[in-house]
Amino acid sequence: MIGVLLAGLLATQSLPASRPCTEAEMVALTAEAATPYVLRCQARLSGRAVLRPVLIQGAEASGAAIDCGGGSIGRPGQAVTTRSPTVAIWSRDLGGERFTRPRGVALTDCTVHGAVRIWGMGAGESMVSLHATSRRPDHTARAQAAAPTDITLSRVTFAGTGSIPLYVGPGVTRVTVSDSRFTGRSVSTAVYLDAESADNTIRDSSFDLRTGREVIAVDGSARNRIMENRIALNRMGGVFLYRNCGEDGVIRHQTPSDNRITGNTFSRAAWLVPRAVVVGSREGGRRYCGDDAGWPLGSSADDGDNAAGNVVAGNTVSRR
Repeated sequence: MIGVLLAGLLATQSLPASRPCTEAEMVALTAEAATPYVLRCQARLSGRAVLRPVLIQGAEASGAAIDCGGGSIGRPGQAVTTRSPTVAIWSRDLGGERFTRPRGVALTDCTVHGAVRIWGMGAGESMVSLHATSRRPDHTARAQAAAPTDITLSRVTFAGTGSIPLYVGPGVTRVTVSDSRFTGRSVSTAVYLDAESADNTIRDSSFDLRTGREVIAVDGSARNRIMENRIALNRMGGVFLYRNCGEDGVIRHQTPSDNRITGNTFSRAAWLVPRAVVVGSREGGRRYCGDDAGWPLGSSADDGDNAAGNVVAGNTVSRR
């Protein structure tokens, strides 16, 4: 075990952005600016605020980190968009179906005003690459190889301002959210685990925010662990597992399977139908399900959620 830990530490230290930020880089990071700061180092803010967006992109940003020391990123109450989130952890499209992705990225002890968006293929909202590879039987593997991996979000307060506070995009793997808080508001969910993503963990965190729908969406995402969280439903849904067939014409290959949702405490549930955890919440029935028709693959062949092997145990639900 010690050997494994040492190997992991050495691997992290060898990443290109694992060096401390210089003073000039710190000045630029904390400057008043509207353009994103491209982070390629490890910043210790000691409570200083970052008012500009942060972009962590490509393999050259692997190992980048921000320890806010109790400080914040973003402007309180300012709306952000999916194209321009507060913190973007993105892959870069090199063309020719080649991508460069960041790994080993960390945010610690921060309040993020707005949203964190982790995205591989399709970063910046272009669906061309996702649409094309979804017509191949190895789409899940391709999406995962192109997407950020090994992302740690610890002791982060996500202060939502409308956009989804944490979006884990197609193919993203091994994101760990721990000891964190979700507050504010979202027009949709608090967390979205998108198609072909896998092996993510959300644990020991609290959710108390206004959402437009369920708190956590598991959309064609597999082998995730959602455990020991405190989730205020505010009469909405809790954790929904489904496969969003056909949206944007992209075929969903992976099913929402082999997830573990255990030991969570759900409060303020709806009186008649609490809907804390719903496995297979859609089973098709969306107007765009036919937009990926014509292929013998995934949701093109079958609009069902096909959720299997999920473990839902030890959760408690109250209406208070």
